[in-house]
Amino acid sequence: MRKELITLRNYMSEHHIDACYLPTADFHASEYVGDYFKAREYISGFTGSAGELIVTANKAGLWTDGRYFIQAERELRGSGIELYRSGVEGVPTPEEFLRIELPQQSVLAFDGRLVDGKTGTAFVALVEEKQGSVQADIDFVEEIWHERPQLSRKPAFELELEYCGETRESKCAWLAEEIKKAGCDYHVLSTLDDINWLLNIRGDDVTHVPVMLSYLIMKKEHVVLYAMDEAVAPVRASLEESGIEIRPYDSFYTDLATIPVDATVLLDKKRCNYRIISEIAGEIIDCDNPCILRKAIKNPTELKNIKQAHVKDGVAVTKFICWLKQEIGKSGVVITEATAADKLEEFRREQGILDISFDTISAYNENAAMMHYHASHETAAILKPQGFLLVDSGGHYREGTTDVTRTIVLGDIPQEWKLHYTTVCKSMFGLANAKFLYGCSGLSLDILSRGPLWKLGIDYRCGTGHGVGYLLNIHESPNGFRYKVVPERKDGCLLEEGMVTTDEPGVYIEGSHGIRIENELVCKKGLKNEYGQFMEFEAITYVPIDLDAIDCAYLTDEEIEYINSYHQLVYDKVAPYLSEEEKEWLKTATRNLTR
Repeated sequence: MRKELITLRNYMSEHHIDACYLPTADFHASEYVGDYFKAREYISGFTGSAGELIVTANKAGLWTDGRYFIQAERELRGSGIELYRSGVEGVPTPEEFLRIELPQQSVLAFDGRLVDGKTGTAFVALVEEKQGSVQADIDFVEEIWHERPQLSRKPAFELELEYCGETRESKCAWLAEEIKKAGCDYHVLSTLDDINWLLNIRGDDVTHVPVMLSYLIMKKEHVVLYAMDEAVAPVRASLEESGIEIRPYDSFYTDLATIPVDATVLLDKKRCNYRIISEIAGEIIDCDNPCILRKAIKNPTELKNIKQAHVKDGVAVTKFICWLKQEIGKSGVVITEATAADKLEEFRREQGILDISFDTISAYNENAAMMHYHASHETAAILKPQGFLLVDSGGHYREGTTDVTRTIVLGDIPQEWKLHYTTVCKSMFGLANAKFLYGCSGLSLDILSRGPLWKLGIDYRCGTGHGVGYLLNIHESPNGFRYKVVPERKDGCLLEEGMVTTDEPGVYIEGSHGIRIENELVCKKGLKNEYGQFMEFEAITYVPIDLDAIDCAYLTDEEIEYINSYHQLVYDKVAPYLSEEEKEWLKTATRNLTR
């Protein structure tokens, strides 16, 4: 049993707490969190980016989704914490678990700044049914994590008009009008991507997510930004010139409590924490932040820049694949999953990335069956001239954010792997080549990707694709591709012109291999006729797909034509930036497929 779990239980006993709830979260409902907020990881030992931990006197459970089942099972072994596979039939939700396990008149503790408003409200109602009480105003982790990292406060920077395409004054005027239309007096924002997008600033307070820790309160056109002095200092003058009032980060909750009781406040309870909701005396209008949809529909300047970012990224990833193919198996050359990831980052640095957009997934053979596997230098597998290396990676450029996956053939592979690889290609092409009437969402189109795999009796336990932010979150709502509604994802909106969404089907066979191929797609208008406005996608990822694992016997003529056309695009975009030797390699890598 983990000593951290024992320490937490001792704390609970001393303070008469029956259960503690600890999500993977910061104060801002972020998907990825800074080191200060990795308390769930500290106590459980599970390093995945998504998970909820509940600890009682006799039981401890960790809930995570299908991306992490294999990883969580390994990392929780011997910890005293049971894995609960979210979404699997018969597995209780955290709320259902608490309903069963909490005794009458019990005490449930959670930090109200880490729990979203809807979840916190549900927990309070559940405990009240049991005549118990909630302690939502304590950071119990602070009491037991003695070497906890400091809260980040790295310097922010301005995103110039040539990159963002719209002034902050214009965005704020638009948002003020949206608040007025909703019949509200105030708007409270705590989500970092929304705030940083609105004000055309970026930061470095969350690992691989370029945002500044901050809150924002807007009344009519008056905007108050709450930020740490050290972080906001480089952009303070510019923000104040735009009429933005800047106040200390720690004064946010005090100011919330001063909102008049007769005021109406627009906010999203799912994306605001429970403490925020508890401090507001006025009426809350619970709805999506207006920024979410506006931010997801990239403007012409952003789209132009994003394509340029993908050219740079395509050059880096193409150089990496070329290097790997040439070096693998050479006498005296040792390449591991981790050193391969380092080499790829080196190529991206040459292209001018500000940072990688998430921890690179570099996974060899059976490790690739873990969707979000991360190789450390201490435990990384050595690559051999056989099998697959799956590399899922991306970069943040001034021109935008990228996310690309390629599964690379290192040597001989079984025929079954070729079948799986070719079918993943079919799945990716099927969605990328879609033509559909306006009004469809990702829920409507997901079958185009999963269909070929479902015919083989195979599925993948995640969505097919997600929105991508502009020098922001690598996972951006509200657009996405999945076949069923996942309420907390909020990615089932209509697909609009200008949205950028990934297309990344896969096959994951535990103990054997994993395959994923991912491109980013821009949604755009196509034919318009008496039936309405048709929509389609444009692929903006410019990286060769490894043809060495494709068996054309499994492809249609249309699919062969698609990959040949795609590879011509890749060559045209990337070749001008390669050496002569790399160009020759790319010619072969993008050769036309024939039967």
